[in-house]
Amino acid sequence: MWWTGFPASHPIGQDRVFAACSILSTLPPASPLPFLLPKLRTKSGAIAMSERIEDFLKELLHDVSLTAAANGEFKEDVFFRQMCDHLVAAGELETHERATHADRGIRIDGHGGNPDEADGNLSLIVLDFHQDDTIESLTGTEMDAIFNRLTNFMKRAREPAFRNALDDSSTALDAAVHINAMWVKARRVKLILISNRRLSARVDGRDAVTIDGKTVTYSVWDLERLWKYVSSGREREDMELDLVDEFGGAIPALPAHLGTGDYEAFLCVVPGAQIARIYDRWGSRLLEQNVRSFLQLKGNVNKGMARTIRETPEMFFAYNNGITATAEAVTLSDDGTGIARIRNLQIVNGGQTTASLHLHRAKGGTLDNVFVQMKLSIVRPERSEEVVPRISEYANTQNKVNAADFFANHPFHIELEKLSRRILAPPVEGTFTQTRWFYERSRGQYQNAKASTSGAAQKKFDAEWPKAQLITKTDLAKFLNLWPGEFGMVNPCSVCRGAQKTFSDFAANVSSKWSDTSLAGVNDEFFKECVAKAIIFLETEKIVSNRPWYQKGYRAQIVAHALAKLAWDIQQRQDSLNFTAVWDRQTLPPALHEAIIAAVDAVREVVTSPAQPGQNITEWAKITACWQRVQALEIEWPEALPDILQSVADARAARKGAKATKKAYDATQAAIDVINLGAAYWQQLMQWPGVRKAITPKELSLVALAAQGRSLSDKQGVAAMEARDKAIDAGFPAG
Repeated sequence: MWWTGFPASHPIGQDRVFAACSILSTLPPASPLPFLLPKLRTKSGAIAMSERIEDFLKELLHDVSLTAAANGEFKEDVFFRQMCDHLVAAGELETHERATHADRGIRIDGHGGNPDEADGNLSLIVLDFHQDDTIESLTGTEMDAIFNRLTNFMKRAREPAFRNALDDSSTALDAAVHINAMWVKARRVKLILISNRRLSARVDGRDAVTIDGKTVTYSVWDLERLWKYVSSGREREDMELDLVDEFGGAIPALPAHLGTGDYEAFLCVVPGAQIARIYDRWGSRLLEQNVRSFLQLKGNVNKGMARTIRETPEMFFAYNNGITATAEAVTLSDDGTGIARIRNLQIVNGGQTTASLHLHRAKGGTLDNVFVQMKLSIVRPERSEEVVPRISEYANTQNKVNAADFFANHPFHIELEKLSRRILAPPVEGTFTQTRWFYERSRGQYQNAKASTSGAAQKKFDAEWPKAQLITKTDLAKFLNLWPGEFGMVNPCSVCRGAQKTFSDFAANVSSKWSDTSLAGVNDEFFKECVAKAIIFLETEKIVSNRPWYQKGYRAQIVAHALAKLAWDIQQRQDSLNFTAVWDRQTLPPALHEAIIAAVDAVREVVTSPAQPGQNITEWAKITACWQRVQALEIEWPEALPDILQSVADARAARKGAKATKKAYDATQAAIDVINLGAAYWQQLMQWPGVRKAITPKELSLVALAAQGRSLSDKQGVAAMEARDKAIDAGFPAG
């Protein structure tokens, strides 16, 4: 049983046991014990779950069909992309590339990119896609046959004769070249089956095997697993660490809380070998998003740590700052002196320590004498979005990672989310309906908002917030990383490296520029510009899919470099694209449509013709040499292009005006917020014992005015609300 408390042998644990016994003594003998016994799944409950899964399947197929029709794509390609996007979000993949080949006894549908960027995993993907909207069963025999076909491609890909027989322009050749080139780099191979059938309950797994010196593991994402992940609304799939059975034993731990309130913590001593084994199993999924981004930017291994591990391992505990981590729940060992199981462990400080230990072990080194201190805080799931970023921020104050790097709850995203809920888009020509673009700051927001409605209200939601107008954080990073701007940069190589990498680059770019005045730049006009860039990107995907030369594959790379080339050439003219023209139409103006066709036609030749014969195209698109060749292209732009351009000076003036409007609006809103909070609230703040330490005398005088119900000027309202924020940070209740 998962729990987050002390063992009964501990005094506080005894109090809880005695309290429970007191409650039990008041119950009649026949009373059920719902808080002690696990809830059994009833027959009706199982039927209800099956109905929900079937609804999910129907919605999935409907969305796949609509997207395929709108973009001129095959349904299987859309299914691959949508499902793999979920797997990237869940932490199963770092990125994904489409590559197709099917013949007797052999098949592949895609791969997961460079093992160097994926914890050493060479991930290969095979699909099992069916268009029937009723739930079908995937048997163990069928699963084995599908995995065997993927295994056969993996083996054949390393044979020169097989590669030479593949078509030079096919994605299958690219996949085969990729597998052969990455085989030496990979520490393990992960074969992933994605199916919209439901895996038979009789199938309980597939054992790992060794092929040509590599450990090969198997992962199945069937309909039920996909449904559970998508409907959970969680950023990552649950991680269950069984320390006793899988990782060498319980971790010695000392409770570091008093049993009061809702905070629980443990001080732990963890063997270095155990940390390395856990990281080997779960990889970067252990690292909280901001720590993961920091490691990608700064490099994984600290040379000083590596030297200590190698030369004086017994001193590692003394020299190292240790690890700060969070979890949702733990199970204590039978004697209460250690932690036996952990749910959803996240390292929020100590990523370099973890990576250094893992690399030392991976190179054959021993960690027998290495121990690491760990501070583990137990955070309930419903509070994780609020609490974990704060723990991460405070734990990393001594490092180069600063508060602006913590993007999960960053003001940039919060403000953009507010704007997306307020701003209506103009109706598309020929229609009278206004819609909105939904910015999803955290995964699952859109689905949760839709699920909270039903019947006519849900139809209204779908009309107001079309699924095609959903923008996620990683989507936004991709759109902005192709255009110059206050929060953007022209970096197609980053976009080609996948969602996680380009988001890390985007976060670093915004963080480096962020200041106390930056929020004014996240305003109505900026939001409209973001949507315009989304429209341009999505329409460019359609254009590529409909070009006569397009034969499936490399669309993402062509789109990224083509838009970057267009942005680059406009920038060289000292001009800027008029994004308002795109927002007003909610589609591409004719001149822009023509320009994008010219761009994709020209860029395709460079992207699909690597500098070195036989070089992997997807890897080629990620490097600067490819982008430099694209920059050097001479493209004959349409004569009408200047009609949708404006000078850089005009664009800068427009942004300055939007910032001033935003500041004025925010100041007015602050004065209104002071009134809305009410005089009683400000009186409570005046009477709070810590108020004089938290805020200045000048701020206290403004709080006193608000407590008297007096109206404040816009400037005073801003200062009063800032004083309130300081008091809340110091411990004053926010409610």
